[in-house]
Amino acid sequence: QVQLVESGGGLVQAGGSLRLSCAASERTFSRYNMGWFRQAPGKEREFVAAISWGGTSTYYADSAKGRFTISRDNAKNMVYLQMNSLKPEDTAVYYCAARTVGSWSLRPHEYDYWGQGTQVTVSS
Repeated sequence: QVQLVESGGGLVQAGGSLRLSCAASERTFSRYNMGWFRQAPGKEREFVAAISWGGTSTYYADSAKGRFTISRDNAKNMVYLQMNSLKPEDTAVYYCAARTVGSWSLRPHEYDYWGQGTQVTVSS
């Protein structure tokens, strides 16, 4: 059982930046493809970014391209999401997720483990 704990959310003005962190409980984390998702009130959970187990490949939703960067440090069992040029529409609860089998995916149901989420609020 992999436990994931997100941190780094908060309130920021439009145009500002935040760095989200996700700490994993197991060393097997280094074998997993990881993703960041978000869910705004009244909306479905949506894909934001993903990174391959070795960190060599990254994938982004169109809304995140050019503004967000996903990275990982397998030695520390950590995944990060650097978010720049934040917009009010980025306001959501952000979740990290681990996919233990298969390549990266933008489908939430294909991920096996989830964190509890961290709130990001961007004011205009």
